[in-house]
Amino acid sequence: MNKSLFSTYSLGGQPLANRMVMAPLTRNRAAEEGVPTSMNAEYYQQRATAGLIITEASQVSAKGIGYPGTPGIHNDQQVEGWRSVTEAVHKEGGLIYIQLWYCGRISHPDLLDGALPVAPSAIRPEGDAVTLEGMKAFVTPRALEISEIADIVAEYRHAAEQAKSAGFDGIEVHAANGYLIDQFLRDDSNHRSDQYGGNKENRMRFLNKILDAVSDVWPTNRIGVRFSPENTFNSISDSDPANHFSYFISQLSKRNLSYLHVLEGDMLNQSSTLDYVALRNSFAGTYMANNGYTKDKAEQSLNNDNCDLIAFGVPFLSNPDLVARYQRNSALNPIDSNTFYGGDEKGYTDYPFLDK
Repeated sequence: MNKSLFSTYSLGGQPLANRMVMAPLTRNRAAEEGVPTSMNAEYYQQRATAGLIITEASQVSAKGIGYPGTPGIHNDQQVEGWRSVTEAVHKEGGLIYIQLWYCGRISHPDLLDGALPVAPSAIRPEGDAVTLEGMKAFVTPRALEISEIADIVAEYRHAAEQAKSAGFDGIEVHAANGYLIDQFLRDDSNHRSDQYGGNKENRMRFLNKILDAVSDVWPTNRIGVRFSPENTFNSISDSDPANHFSYFISQLSKRNLSYLHVLEGDMLNQSSTLDYVALRNSFAGTYMANNGYTKDKAEQSLNNDNCDLIAFGVPFLSNPDLVARYQRNSALNPIDSNTFYGGDEKGYTDYPFLDK
């Protein structure tokens, strides 16, 4: 079987034109109140030749926001905005999942109408939050009450319903990169002594509750999960990621998910100490690899059966036709890192295509 980047793949019964996935990439270009715009629709439509698009992280609640200009998927205006995105991608024959997000302690009262961010435990992350008034030091979050955990689970379910109304092909639950679910999973940020803390079984309970809730809305083969076992981004760590995430992944194997999406290594310094092949082998379904993959590295990983799909991030920012460029071994557009976050069409929808 040919497992090149350009071979087709069946993802939960949905045919992918190739094995190249556009990774979720925060761009901070949503309109007021987190509503996607026609500019966002054009951006995703341009990249619809990817086998699958995973949208930028989108908060499931106004209380889950962590950055200005990020989209939501919890009210009707946001659904209408996202519907224009999904229709644009589907018009080009593409498939698109939305990434569901709750930032937790990676936020600031300025973004939450003065309220404290919430987390599994009242532990302040190191570093600064991005606010409308610039960078401000993170604050000590408030530990969630058990009843509030149930409320957040309900918000995920509602967001999953909204995503279906908006025309998405599936959802990805963001359990990575130091945000709320990851804060529960990792023992550095979760010091709870109730049923949501302590051993790894308890620390996974929050994610399991969320997956149970969204599985009432979507078939499990339309639900992906993203992990980042050793990523230190957003001031997070774990005492034994190999043991803990091997357990988490083996538990996910029982759910017949669409895929497991793993950020391999540390995105801050590209270091990696875990055996990701072993982690991949502990998951029975589709494994999507991510973090710094080049075309050659991706092809090698596929040929070695170390993954099924590859998620590319930065290359898709400056190359809307990345699939064609890789197929033709063409040069890539240079990236303008100054336009990663916020702004207008510049550095967003104005990157040139090979054939235009």
